[in-house]
Amino acid sequence: MTHVAELGGQTVRVGGQPRRVLLQRLRECGVRLNAHAETLLEHPVFDDPRSEDLRFVERTAQQLGLPAGGTQSQVFEATRKHGFQLCPVISGPFLRLATMHQLNAPDSVLSGGRAPTGAIHVAAKPLSDDELYPKGFYLRVVDHDVWLRGYRCDDTYEWDPQQRLALVEP
Repeated sequence: MTHVAELGGQTVRVGGQPRRVLLQRLRECGVRLNAHAETLLEHPVFDDPRSEDLRFVERTAQQLGLPAGGTQSQVFEATRKHGFQLCPVISGPFLRLATMHQLNAPDSVLSGGRAPTGAIHVAAKPLSDDELYPKGFYLRVVDHDVWLRGYRCDDTYEWDPQQRLALVEP
């Protein structure tokens, strides 16, 4: 299965806005949130994030040298070995606002215990080791609704080789 990379070296200003302003921008743009994204957005890391310009790229787990996919820690280690950096977790909503043109997902399944089709995971170090706390964000458009969704997983979860990740180019 092939896909078109939707993040081709795109520079996005991340941070620099109070949470209330960021939430207002998401609402004004019609971005839908799931409960896990709302939980992440309540984390103190969003209280007063410093502003920085980051250059994002998209890669699959396979492009990172994992032809059979791998666990989150394996995917993140492969990210570093290929010279990329993990995204700050606050990148999720800013990247969502910058990629409103994302293609519509080929199916409408919102949650199925697997990486959703058409999703771009914002690869970030988790804010908590608690398995019940969301690990990060992913971007997806379902039935033409633009979503910023949070996800949960533990390190036994296997990421598919075609799983798409947003990474930071140093």
